[in-house]
Amino acid sequence: MPLTREEIIQALKERGLRVTPQRYGVYANLLQRRDHPSAEQLLFDLNQAAPTSSQATVYSSLKALQSVGLIREVLLEEGVCRYDANVEPHHHFCCRHCGAIEDVDWEELPAVDLGQLRPGLKAERYEITVHGVCENCGD
Repeated sequence: MPLTREEIIQALKERGLRVTPQRYGVYANLLQRRDHPSAEQLLFDLNQAAPTSSQATVYSSLKALQSVGLIREVLLEEGVCRYDANVEPHHHFCCRHCGAIEDVDWEELPAVDLGQLRPGLKAERYEITVHGVCENCGD
């Protein structure tokens, strides 16, 4: 169930963020999406009705939201930063044809044994990105 306007405002305040129309807009937009948009896609969407946000404002809003753990940056392809409001541990599936990105529940894939890393490496977290073809593009 999507968060209400009041719940979004409360989430921002609880994390110590000043509630601005731009932060609210960016966070509300990300909460209703599952496609892991880039900053440019967010800017385009936010300015559909009337130009209200600049690229710099969107980037600073994303940085602020990320710094308090409300969103996370997802690097699924080289050189493209995408953003996700689902901050719970999960994996991703990326379609190589259409570029669709889908969350994969953590429990759907077997756990990785991080004890197999060479001595001296101390793992903190991991996620798996599965690349393939979605049912819409089927090979």
